[in-house]
Amino acid sequence: MLAVSELLQLESAEVLCEPGKPIRHVYFPVEASISLLALIDGSPGVEVGMVGREGMLGVQMILGVALATVHAVVQSPGTALRIAVNDFHNELAHSQALQRGMNTYLYVRLAQMTTSAACLRFHLIGPRLARWLLMSQDRVHADSFHVTHEFLAAMLGVRREGITTAASALQRSGLIAYRRGYLTVLDRHGLEAAACGCYAAEREAYSAMLC
Repeated sequence: MLAVSELLQLESAEVLCEPGKPIRHVYFPVEASISLLALIDGSPGVEVGMVGREGMLGVQMILGVALATVHAVVQSPGTALRIAVNDFHNELAHSQALQRGMNTYLYVRLAQMTTSAACLRFHLIGPRLARWLLMSQDRVHADSFHVTHEFLAAMLGVRREGITTAASALQRSGLIAYRRGYLTVLDRHGLEAAACGCYAAEREAYSAMLC
C-alpha cells in the first residue's frame, strides 16, 4: 500500500472532507491528528471522533461508500499518508488482511462515536475536557500541544466561558498548564482520574480490538 501512498504535511485547521461530498482521498495520520465533527443546521458542529496514527480517515470505503458523513478538520498539524480513493479500493480488493484491519477499525470508530454521543449528553464539561485532552495527548505523542479555548469550545459543543472555567479548575489542581495557546499536561494520572469513564472505556476498546 505504501507504493500508492503520498506522504504530505497536514496544516492546522485544514479541511479534509465535508458531509455529503465525495471522498477523493483517504488519510493515515503519522504525526497529525484529525477531528471529526457533526454539523447540524448550520452550527459550528461538535466533535464525534478523533483520528491519529491508530486509525484513518475514510474507513467507510470498506462498505463501498465514497461519501463523507462528517466534517473532518486537522486538529494538530503533522505528516500523513494520503491515498487516492481508486488506489485504496484496489488495495482493498487484493488484500484480505487489509479488509480485516479496516473492518476492525470501523467497529472501533463506531464505538467511539457512540461513546462521544452519550458523553455529550450526560457528562459535565470538566470531565469531558479532561477526556478530550487525554485523547489529544495520545495522538500527538507529546505533553504540550497548541490549542485555544475557542477551539475547545467548538469541539465540545459548549460556550467558551465553560471551557475557561473547566480549564482553570484543572490548572489550579496542577493537572495542566496553559500559556499563550499552548497546553501542557503536567499530571497524566491525575488527568485520567479527572476524566469521565468514557476515556477508559475507549482505551479498553482500542486495546481489545486493535492491539
